[in-house]
Amino acid sequence: MNVNVSSSPTATPPVALVKDSTDRAFKVDVIDASLEAPVLVDFWAPWCGPCRALSPNIEKVVNEKAGKIRLVKINIDENPGIAGQLGVQSIPAVFAFAGGRPVDAFLGAIPESEVRKFADKVIAAAPPAAAAAGSVEEEIKNATLAAKEAFDVGDLNTAAQIFGMVLQHQPEHAEALIGMSRVYLKAGEIEQAQAIFDTIPEAARKGPDYTSLGAELKLLSEAAELSGTAELEHELARDADNHQARFDLALAFNAAGQRVEAAEQLVMLMKRDRTWNDDAARKKLLEFFEAWGPKDPATLKGRRLLSALLFA
Repeated sequence: MNVNVSSSPTATPPVALVKDSTDRAFKVDVIDASLEAPVLVDFWAPWCGPCRALSPNIEKVVNEKAGKIRLVKINIDENPGIAGQLGVQSIPAVFAFAGGRPVDAFLGAIPESEVRKFADKVIAAAPPAAAAAGSVEEEIKNATLAAKEAFDVGDLNTAAQIFGMVLQHQPEHAEALIGMSRVYLKAGEIEQAQAIFDTIPEAARKGPDYTSLGAELKLLSEAAELSGTAELEHELARDADNHQARFDLALAFNAAGQRVEAAEQLVMLMKRDRTWNDDAARKKLLEFFEAWGPKDPATLKGRRLLSALLFA
């Protein structure tokens, strides 16, 4: 029985061995595709005579290999970005990618026989598809850990660079987006931190890291329009029962990084009027704990103060 594969509903469309691409599609067409098979990237331009001489030779060799290697062609007049990142200064320039990274290159219009030798060398050295995918994932995992370690010791520049490299490979990598948002937040660039936070994919908007960062950004947003701590303390010196001023002072202290002082103000407000504004002080204190994390010294101190008040 003859089966028409092209009309079968479960058939997978054949992979294009030769295709034109763009800077925008480079990740999918080259980086991701090279996890399955090596990819040659031919940087060319319509005005380039040697490019026109080389192109049919590369296409012939790639088609001969029947899927063992692929070719992606990028017109640098229309797409200068990736060529610039790779340091291309003259064309034709051909880069070989395997396992998600550049592994070899040649410049100029070489003969068909040399193109074939180059392709054979790239194919022979390429890792198996599964191993390539696994190695890239492992590298991304290690890079993310290194970025977090840099952040923890206060090296924001290194953390930002590493998180940025991860996001070049996987733009929706949730851990890297959260990490980059925290870097901007630590640097005092709250608007940029919020902008990055808002790009976290919907499916990844969960877990303690996401929740903590979201709570912290919300608290800082609330404090943005408040008076400074000195002015609020002055208002409380005039009227210790100005509960709104004390509540605002807690928010301002938190925004200034004075977490213990922020917790103390909310506990003091609860002592003076537990029911004020529908138990707002206790609710806000719990938001602080969520933003700070369970192991933060201010959280531990705040919980002790809260327990002492509630169970006195």
